[in-house]
Amino acid sequence: MIVETGHYALVLAFSVALFQTILPLWGVSRRDDGLIGTAVPLALAQFFLVLLSFAALTYAHVASDFSLVNVVENSHSAKPLIYKISGVWGNHEGSMMLWVLILALFGGLAAVCVPAMPQALRAAALGVQASIAAAFLLFILVTSNPFARLDPAPIEGQDLNPILQDPGLAIHPPLLYVGYVGFSIAFSFAIAALIEGRLDAAWARWVRPWVLVAWIFLTLGIAMGSYWAYYTLGWGGFWFWDPVENASLMPWLAGTALLHSIAVMEKRDALKIWTVFLALLAFSLSLLGTFLVRSGVLTSVHAFASDPTRGIFILVILVFFIGGSLGLFAWRAPLLKPGGIFAPVSREGALILNNLFLTVSCATVFVGTLYPLVLESLTGAKISVGAPYYSWTFLPLALPLLALVPIGQSLAWKRGDLLGAAQRLTVAFGCGLGAAVLLLAAVRPGPTLGVLAVGLAIYLIIGAFSEIFSRLRGRGAGGARQWVGRAFGLPRSAWGTALAHAGLGLSVLGLAATGWGVERILPLHPGESVEVGPYQVTLIGLFPRQGPNFHETVARVSLAANGQIFGTLEPSKRQFTVRQMATTEAGIRTLGLGQLYISPGEQNGDGSIDLRLYWKPLVTLIWGGALVMGLGGLLSLSDRRIRLGAARRARNNRRALTPGQPQPAE
Repeated sequence: MIVETGHYALVLAFSVALFQTILPLWGVSRRDDGLIGTAVPLALAQFFLVLLSFAALTYAHVASDFSLVNVVENSHSAKPLIYKISGVWGNHEGSMMLWVLILALFGGLAAVCVPAMPQALRAAALGVQASIAAAFLLFILVTSNPFARLDPAPIEGQDLNPILQDPGLAIHPPLLYVGYVGFSIAFSFAIAALIEGRLDAAWARWVRPWVLVAWIFLTLGIAMGSYWAYYTLGWGGFWFWDPVENASLMPWLAGTALLHSIAVMEKRDALKIWTVFLALLAFSLSLLGTFLVRSGVLTSVHAFASDPTRGIFILVILVFFIGGSLGLFAWRAPLLKPGGIFAPVSREGALILNNLFLTVSCATVFVGTLYPLVLESLTGAKISVGAPYYSWTFLPLALPLLALVPIGQSLAWKRGDLLGAAQRLTVAFGCGLGAAVLLLAAVRPGPTLGVLAVGLAIYLIIGAFSEIFSRLRGRGAGGARQWVGRAFGLPRSAWGTALAHAGLGLSVLGLAATGWGVERILPLHPGESVEVGPYQVTLIGLFPRQGPNFHETVARVSLAANGQIFGTLEPSKRQFTVRQMATTEAGIRTLGLGQLYISPGEQNGDGSIDLRLYWKPLVTLIWGGALVMGLGGLLSLSDRRIRLGAARRARNNRRALTPGQPQPAE
């Protein structure tokens, strides 16, 4: 009964989404307040129905209801509870349900969390949001029904893909999907603005928090996915320029550009057309990622195997929304009035330069990802685009962008002083240069690019707080208590920006340090030792162990430094009996900011086992930096000016347009 309720709720949600698409947009076109008013209750009803349907599917997985095809193909009664829950979205049908649930959630939040927005503009945005939901709900019902039944039901399921039986699966996809789908709100508001012809600084204030939320979650989702691949696949790497990895990087680059562009629009009422284009682009790239993962055109550990029908259906959705939005943009954008003006040397000018680097970087990833697919479809030739391409195209754009970040942050709005900004960054530049010189002198030979990247990272981290320090110092001298009071008096968005940029510097520092890592691949017999960087690793022995739905061979190793043992690790090879698949469980020990990483290979006939052993100095900064970036975003989001500024500015604008109305005090 619960499963049937979930299926019925999904069908009903599709019907509600259709009404939510038609009625509010019709009301906006006719200026009918009654039809416009249907947007909010319909958005909330759609979210409730999708949530009910998703809860029913989750119940079926937890209860091991093997009358459902989805549960049979992706679950097993002996599977741990956490993997029964995360297994709901560990497959194509369930992950699409999660996608639509988050889509409906954002629609419901937009319906109740922007009270100051003009009713017609919000109704148009909710109508566009519902059209996206209706398209994907139809896709689920027609091609990917998670409630399809089996009769008779089997006694046992086929288990979840062993690679996905990991705590990372419980975290990575939800974070990533909130990021992907979060850009749908910016997309919907952009379409609504083009329909209404209303695009101003107040619009930027309304949209900016949604963009910030999407960016935060996408940043954390990409970082979690990187760490998951790092420790799950047993390859010791954290980014492989896999096409599906690139599918998440592209909307992140476009979303980062949008986040900076919308700040200019909010501050100076400028870059209107460009900001709208980026809002359309960020979500369009999210849709493109959905197509790449689910169309079957890619073979990847990340991709879901799909039949051609699904790929064609998603391609139609892709063409309709991307083509339709760009067509509307081409028609309506020229009618938008230009905004404020500013000097080329200003924070606005620096943010435009930032946007240029980000969008061109996004274009290089786009070409590297899609060119092999286009070439294969046209000629049948198969080629692969790997790290060398991105090293020659992406890195030359990323390095100057990173160097310009502190400079742009130190420039004033509207008209800046380049020399003054450079003077404020003297300490940051000196520390970065000094770190690079000392490193070059201490470690010879060393990777030249790594030395440059370390200096750049130090400069970026210190430079991120140079503007904060300048603002505190500019308010006059004082004791420690006065400085602390001034620091707390600064807007949280200023601290958030500094933290986000410093987090980026930390990630760059972690990436740069990989050039000094140590890798050893060799067979070891029990009792044998090997040096890995500053540590000694000794293989104690091999022994079997039984898990809930697998058995494994564990290689127990001891870790020592300067002849003193300080710990053990137990990397293993697991064999999942139902799926008849093997996985590698790496043993990882964090030492300071670095990690010892040991991955077992095959056992040999002479009693030895092949081991991959890595020492990775500062590697944790790669993901720690992403967490700091997310924390910076959250701090900015908590700034009252961002959450309430739209309402206040909208009221002020309405008062300014009313003859005889007294102006509010600033």
